[in-house]
Amino acid sequence: RPPRPRKEPQPLVIPRSAAEEQRLRLERLMRNPEKTVPIPEKLNEWAPRPPPEFVRDVMGSSAGAGSGEFHVYRHLRRREYQRQDFMDAMAEKQRLDEEFQKKLERNKMIAEEQTAKRRRKRQKLKEKKLQAKKNKLEQKKQEK
Repeated sequence: RPPRPRKEPQPLVIPRSAAEEQRLRLERLMRNPEKTVPIPEKLNEWAPRPPPEFVRDVMGSSAGAGSGEFHVYRHLRRREYQRQDFMDAMAEKQRLDEEFQKKLERNKMIAEEQTAKRRRKRQKLKEKKLQAKKNKLEQKKQEK
């Protein structure tokens, strides 16, 4: 069997910044452009299981329950608290998203108002210059 061709040794380069690290990664990718690059897919967010439609064995952590029932109760309680925390977190995230969208709209309106104001100012100056030019031409005609 013929020996495998050896790869030439690459010098060890320690990136000093994030930009340099990114540059090194790009160089490594571009060494073989035909090779496919794995692009990871976005992971789905965790979501709790929906609560059951019908609960058969309703019990609590009180006296009279069997010795194993407490653990079942504790697990159900923990899952319900987890579900409530998830719903609270989603509501908070939605509220923050709405606030952000409102802020974007407000900033956009302010920017448009500033642009319109400056546009009016430029237009005014332009008209002033045109008027001055017309007046100057009329004065020259009158002098002749």
